[in-house]
Amino acid sequence: MKNMTAFRAAIEAAPIVPVLTVHEAAHAEPLAEALIKGGMTSVEITLRTPAALEVIRRMSEAQKDLLVGAGTIISEGDVDAALKAGSDFLVTPGTSPLLLEALSSHDGIILPGVASASEAMARFDEGYGVLKFFPAEAAGGAKFLKALAGPLPHMDFMPTGGITPQNASDYLGLPNVIAVGGSWIATKDEMANGDWAAITDKARDAVKIGRGA
Repeated sequence: MKNMTAFRAAIEAAPIVPVLTVHEAAHAEPLAEALIKGGMTSVEITLRTPAALEVIRRMSEAQKDLLVGAGTIISEGDVDAALKAGSDFLVTPGTSPLLLEALSSHDGIILPGVASASEAMARFDEGYGVLKFFPAEAAGGAKFLKALAGPLPHMDFMPTGGITPQNASDYLGLPNVIAVGGSWIATKDEMANGDWAAITDKARDAVKIGRGA
């Protein structure tokens, strides 16, 4: 796994992280290429399909400059499998006691999911410097994170869930948001149809949003 410095550098260059559910392992290489062509520096592959781990492995091998993370980490088995597949970072939707125990034995990049001030404070005290705010829109959205910036200015968030091209800038304009996760950059239909050019175009547009263009 890469270190947090490398992760922060990658998302500073492109602060919208594609959060993708990929159903076919054969899509890994062209998808990675499309994202790189569009200026993406990282991607989160959710562990929601049988192909996910193979996709992570193949994307990591195909594009060394692309940080490939594993999302929807919910168990010790997920942690082990994602690391064996070569994941550069791990993202969880939340944190049960058993999952926290499994995560504590790894020194790589981990973004644990939180949805409240108390959860954020607890995860920060445990040493997690960047937190996933999930489900972002349903849990209070940009207004919630703006409210947290006052009493908790030392915490950084990557909100995910309900982020769109229309509201991404609302989050990225906040001082405590270093990136957002977005699922719109590559849809199931686009991947199934091999429309890699469309994915590259949307990636380019996302990079522009991230830079405030």
